[in-house]
Amino acid sequence: MIVVVGNPISAGPELAGGVEGTPGRAAIAAARAGATVQLVGKAGDDPTGDAVLLALAAAGVGHVAFLRDAAHPTPIARRLDAVTGDDDGGLADELLGDADTSGLEIVPEAPGDRPALEAADVELALRYLPDFRAILVAEPQPDGVVAVAAEAAAYAGAELVVVVRGGQRPAALGDALVIEAPADDPDSAFATMLGELAAALDRGNNAADAFRAARDRVGVGTAAG
Repeated sequence: MIVVVGNPISAGPELAGGVEGTPGRAAIAAARAGATVQLVGKAGDDPTGDAVLLALAAAGVGHVAFLRDAAHPTPIARRLDAVTGDDDGGLADELLGDADTSGLEIVPEAPGDRPALEAADVELALRYLPDFRAILVAEPQPDGVVAVAAEAAAYAGAELVVVVRGGQRPAALGDALVIEAPADDPDSAFATMLGELAAALDRGNNAADAFRAARDRVGVGTAAG
């Protein structure tokens, strides 16, 4: 079994619903590749969060250790023209330039207004998941969350893969595989690569070999160390 750590995002109606965000998409890709997957994340205690869990379950992703947050809404990925109400024939996407080629915006925009994982959340969740081959921290997380994942992986003798941004390697990761996240992932290639990597880990491959194979197969140009 693979544990994916990170918060899924709901896809807005104009995106045909379902799940957005790297953790959710990586978990779904891993399940499609044959892995047994449990997602440790947090969503709002609202109908949007319910829909996200239903979509994950339909895709074969387990959520027995998933948490709900009554104080913050489940974030929704929307196209910028849907958020702004502009009917500009794609001008909003064009104006983004290299800053965000995905043309999506997350609502609420401020991370502090969305559900967030804390170290105690992940520690509690992992108690429900005692038998796993690897933990994939699929999006940048606070050091405390990463430390809990690292401790659990070391105790279980499992592989640890951590996605970071800005080249910053959290302390005390030992032999963990650290992967640099791209600025954006408009076609979900990075998330798919992480899912392929997770599936290979579920089959017993080591993290470095699994990463190289998944990166080459999907064609993602990202660094790991």
